[in-house]
Amino acid sequence: MQLSQNLLSGKAKYFFGFVLLLSFITIYVAFDMTDSDDFDLSRREVLLRRIGHELLLQSGDSTSRVLPIKKIADNGYQIQFEHEFTFNPISLVNATKRQLAKDPMTNDYVVKVLNLRDSSITYGYAISPHKKDEIIACIGRKQPKARYMIDIQMRPTGIITKKNGYLLGSLPFLAFVGFIFLRSVKPRRDLPNNDQHKDLITLGSVLFNAKNRKLSINEKTIELTGTETRLLLILANSPNETIERSRLQKEIWEDEGVIVGRSLDMFISKLRKKLEFSPNINIVVVRGRGYRLEVNA
Repeated sequence: MQLSQNLLSGKAKYFFGFVLLLSFITIYVAFDMTDSDDFDLSRREVLLRRIGHELLLQSGDSTSRVLPIKKIADNGYQIQFEHEFTFNPISLVNATKRQLAKDPMTNDYVVKVLNLRDSSITYGYAISPHKKDEIIACIGRKQPKARYMIDIQMRPTGIITKKNGYLLGSLPFLAFVGFIFLRSVKPRRDLPNNDQHKDLITLGSVLFNAKNRKLSINEKTIELTGTETRLLLILANSPNETIERSRLQKEIWEDEGVIVGRSLDMFISKLRKKLEFSPNINIVVVRGRGYRLEVNA
């Protein structure tokens, strides 16, 4: 038993050490992805600035500036401009599609053009990887000159989802490893001292030798018949538990083809007499059910 516990403890320490190491690796990779995320965000901001740059060129403005891109949410950005300009909606749609197609994590987004004079939405559209979900209208109406700001909201299927997916994706693997480990180190049920595969069974102060059909009680040896041995062996394998009468009859006499009800009572009586030399072992009748071998320490 002690050896089994030591073995289990050793395996447990190894397993938890392995899980801890794997967790550190997962966390390291996740944080390492932050550097990649920062790069992707910087690249996205450059693409957004190019959209603003194209709009100004198409309006005939090659000198005014596109102001720094403003991040307003996890996946929301604003393109702001230094001066007024005019634009054609089709040019804006084409510019956003062309530039954001270079960002593999941006294929589903909504664009709104706001007039800063009154914060009204001058124009808007939605781009989706599925053509049926795209919403584009009024592309032929050129917008008057004004101070505009472009608001782009992207569906969160990119950087954050990728990181969360990576971390969550490692959980099933950890669960699988844990399942395999627990199966391999599942503690075996300790076999009782009176296991039927052993020749000698200790019942209190009685030593029962099933192979040689003998009882040793206080240095006194008592012979058992074959039937008495089989009966006592069944009871001894479940000490202090009630064994049903039908089970005893079935296991002892079924192979002989004849089951006699009174035979069981007779052999129980014989066994009681042979065990009466030991004060801490007794066969008790459980009325309506069967018999119980009571063994006191």
